[in-house]
Amino acid sequence: MRSVRIEEVARVACVSPITVSRTLNKPDTVSEATRNAVWAAIEEVGYIPNHLAGGLASSKSRTVGLVIPHITNSTFADRVRGMTEVLRDEGFHLLLGISDYSPQVEFQHVMAFLGQRVSGLSLTGTTHDERTRSMLARAGIPVVETSTTTGTPIDMMVGYSNEAACYAMVEHLARCGYRKIGLISTSYLNNDRTVARRAGYQQAVKDLKLAQDPGLMITSEIRLAAGAKALVDLLAAQPDVDAIFCTNDVIAVGCLLEAARRGIRVPDDIGIAGFDDIDLAQEFVPALTTVRLRRYEVGSVSAHLLVQRIRGETPAEKIVDLGFEIVARASTRRAQPTHQQRDSGHVSSRAAR
Repeated sequence: MRSVRIEEVARVACVSPITVSRTLNKPDTVSEATRNAVWAAIEEVGYIPNHLAGGLASSKSRTVGLVIPHITNSTFADRVRGMTEVLRDEGFHLLLGISDYSPQVEFQHVMAFLGQRVSGLSLTGTTHDERTRSMLARAGIPVVETSTTTGTPIDMMVGYSNEAACYAMVEHLARCGYRKIGLISTSYLNNDRTVARRAGYQQAVKDLKLAQDPGLMITSEIRLAAGAKALVDLLAAQPDVDAIFCTNDVIAVGCLLEAARRGIRVPDDIGIAGFDDIDLAQEFVPALTTVRLRRYEVGSVSAHLLVQRIRGETPAEKIVDLGFEIVARASTRRAQPTHQQRDSGHVSSRAAR
């Protein structure tokens, strides 16, 4: 990392060092014009904050930073566990930041981690603030982006094709006999994974000549109550929808709960499928058909790649596709047999009727 003092930033921005510090640590306390001037100066001189004590100022720590959108269910908790266990065995520690799907908050975590002189970083997806990309380019440490295998990575990438996974689920639902399939997705604002999942759904319904209607696609927050409301809203707008694909299992379970309350028979009146295969998916009645991801491995493989790079080694692959699996359970009808597979995913039957 290049060693640049905060005084140099202040000189270029024509402000005091304390104003630079406030811009970095309490941006709301300075004007927008001042923030812009300070960040332009940071870009110009290549400044990276340093929060380590003087004796450690020029060295990297035995830590790795991880920024994830949330940790409210096992989707990201398993990834944290995978990274933690590998890093612990290798003598590293994990610093964790929660972005709440905000590129600006993610940037603040990245800046803080770089200030702690982390040896490597893992970020979720490919949607980042341009300041994040710029700062990481200057920092020169290994970076792994996760949960996707599409786009151009900052450095390395570990995940799966969200588009192919959703395409495969729609194919599965079509083989189950469903012809009008609705989509309940999470918000696609600052979420490249959701954008890809919606694209996979749209391409599949087009290719398979299923019902196409913008009104079949709605968004929901990741909460059980929100999933229940989404089911009500979708049925009100599209009463003849015969299957619903949710891009998150929590939303799908909310749909199952609301269907039970309303006396809607699943999977006969309507099929419901999810995405992630959280623990609750197979315990629910009826058990949830879903897309299974190797969440623990996303974390563990990311950690292995980072450790290799930190040690000066070159990983065999910079982009690792861990694939996905369509797990067929009782919340959808039985599919017609097929030998077709798509990309790195495959179908398995876990239905218990």
